[in-house]
Amino acid sequence: MTKWHIDSAIRQFNGEDVDPIIEKVDVHYQVGHTNASMSETKDADGKWLVALCKFSKDRFLPVGPMRPENDQLVDISGDEMEVVHDGSTYPEPHDAVIVRKDIIKTAKLADRGSPRVKYLEALAAEDGVDLTKANQVVKKGSKKVRVYMTSNAPSYGMTEFTVKAGTEVQIILTNMDNVEDLTHGFSVCNHDVNMIVNAQDTNSFTFVADKPGVHWFYCPWFCHALHLEMRGRMIVEA
Repeated sequence: MTKWHIDSAIRQFNGEDVDPIIEKVDVHYQVGHTNASMSETKDADGKWLVALCKFSKDRFLPVGPMRPENDQLVDISGDEMEVVHDGSTYPEPHDAVIVRKDIIKTAKLADRGSPRVKYLEALAAEDGVDLTKANQVVKKGSKKVRVYMTSNAPSYGMTEFTVKAGTEVQIILTNMDNVEDLTHGFSVCNHDVNMIVNAQDTNSFTFVADKPGVHWFYCPWFCHALHLEMRGRMIVEA
């Protein structure tokens, strides 16, 4: 990584005998991309730089043909640049952003005013149910059902439902937990179903129950000491 003086570089380009290079520091190995703290904004502060390095080689344990690559954090605030941290990253590192933590305004719970939740609330109103209370199956013709369900660690509001083989099933799950970061999810064995639902959020997944038998559904996101108890059964009748 090279620190250079832009005015001296312009003067050198115009023929003056000046060296624009102020300092160099080694990183490991090829640098693909870089980004500095608050760069690409008018508040760039010249304090930190991340070097997104390719080909980490012996930096980390070999874990297979595709090995971890390498991010390195460089302190550029003083008289001499210094590499202060190495971290593995997924191939191929292309971009990063370093921002001040005071400008990051995080959401603690889901915003129930989102377009997705509003849409699902409209479906619930059409079926005469309340998303925050409903645990029931609503038939929508001969080949479609909506399964309304709530979750509250460590259980679903409904632990069993039955459909006919070939039915289009729309799962509409509402996470009723108020604990920050208490995410639940919904997976169904043998049906390629897997979604997450954050605290106070509602999410939906639609699939065709085309395999007669008993299929477990369960929470794929560790949520509670009794997380493994958070499961139920979808019974598909031939």
